[in-house]
Amino acid sequence: MKTDPFYITQDNGAGAPIHFATTYKQLDMISHCLDLGAEINQQDDKGMTPLHRAAYLFHHDGYPEIYEFLLSQGADPSIKSKDYDPYLNPGEKLAIDLSLDDDEVRARVVSLEKKYAKVEKKPIPHPDIGCWWTIYDYGLDTVKGWTRDYKHPYPEIAWRVKEEEAKRKQKALKKAKAMGLSTAEAAAMAGLTGAEAAAASAPSTPIAFLFPGQGSQAVGMCKTIGTIPAVKDMFEKASAVLGYDLYDVCVNGPKEKLDNTVYSQPALFVGGLAAVEKLRAESPETVDDASCTAGLSLGEYTALVFAGAMSFEDAIRVVKVRAEGMAAAAAEGEPHGMLSVVGLGDAEIEQVCKSVREKLPGQTCQLANLLFPQGRVVSGHHTALDEAQKLATSKGALKAQKVAVSGAFHTPLMASASDALAKVLDTVEIKDPRIPVYSNVTAKPFTKASEIKALLKRQLVEPVLWESTVKTIISKGKNQLYELGPGQQVKAMTKRIDVAVWKQFTNVNVAERNA
Repeated sequence: MKTDPFYITQDNGAGAPIHFATTYKQLDMISHCLDLGAEINQQDDKGMTPLHRAAYLFHHDGYPEIYEFLLSQGADPSIKSKDYDPYLNPGEKLAIDLSLDDDEVRARVVSLEKKYAKVEKKPIPHPDIGCWWTIYDYGLDTVKGWTRDYKHPYPEIAWRVKEEEAKRKQKALKKAKAMGLSTAEAAAMAGLTGAEAAAASAPSTPIAFLFPGQGSQAVGMCKTIGTIPAVKDMFEKASAVLGYDLYDVCVNGPKEKLDNTVYSQPALFVGGLAAVEKLRAESPETVDDASCTAGLSLGEYTALVFAGAMSFEDAIRVVKVRAEGMAAAAAEGEPHGMLSVVGLGDAEIEQVCKSVREKLPGQTCQLANLLFPQGRVVSGHHTALDEAQKLATSKGALKAQKVAVSGAFHTPLMASASDALAKVLDTVEIKDPRIPVYSNVTAKPFTKASEIKALLKRQLVEPVLWESTVKTIISKGKNQLYELGPGQQVKAMTKRIDVAVWKQFTNVNVAERNA
């Protein structure tokens, strides 16, 4: 007969139905509970099995028969209770230990245990077999399969441990700071690493720096700030790595060249850091007060350099390989690209993509950029995107328009670029950032230096969670957002995410189109 959880779950620590049936001398009910899947060696909160309860009442009429019946069904007299009364009656107890301290009574108990000694003893079930919520969440069959000593990784327990550990570290950090140690020294003493140390060391301000991605480039960018020593130095170093004059491409184009992925990505990378230097010249305290950072797609590399996780020289080498790898991947196989869709919910867009894939087997069509509410970008083969465009429009999309990019970025079609990126990343050093840097893949800060490389590789073939990233940053009290780089790409998206924050938004724009 199928097990009914009712016959197993416990009532506020007082025991399961089989415990009650034993206590109230209901032999028929004990048998019924067992027929319906109850566990004969189930322990209550004191560690007592039904056999313990029958032993405790053994000297009363009817209970010897219950004790015998339980033994005949596999009750184990060797199971000990918990030390439930350490002051008045200390120690773990066998069932016989709970029987009346009378020679005749205990002799009868021993006699019955010997009589059924050869009966196979049933195992002790997992302690949580009596928890209604555990059975509800995981299923009775699953919980019955857990061994007695199995420790299930309950999410709420993991969360509680994490919270307690965070509180412990914060207390230790506060104590270390009180000793006069620097923030970095205090963080190390408190055992903070990676994102924890970055958050502890970051300024307690509402300022966050955001760096734009591909599409923000414009001929003339950085023209007016090229004489700033730090900017000039970066362009010279970048040009030496790239093998061409990057500053000339930024200032003079032509547009077709600057829009090419191979050139636009290095240009935007340096352009974002050039914007930092522009702001530093105008308001150095603002740069010093930036408390976290993030970048959209390519902009993530700019953010990592700003946060000190990568050196400029290493990053430009990585960006070069990334750009060239993405351009090469874009040229592979059947033409592919991206489609901007505005005005549909994620479920509707997912259904559009699913319908396209079913109609065109072997074609890629999937969400690639989640930029702002009902503002998404779909990546895939051109044939699939044409079909997606028609379906999205028919579903009421306000906009369904091809994006001027050369490939299906942030999908598995960029796998070859991801592999090339992984190889160059293995040649560079990545450190724990000095302030939190939010990952495009997780919309959370990178937790430690060792995970940054893996997430950067994943970023090429997985969706960019930009909307979630910005919302998370704002939820941390960062309501003074700065976009550093050419154009106002990030600002436009922020308006659709949080109007109040958008009203305080600041652009450090380095785009200046040639006359």
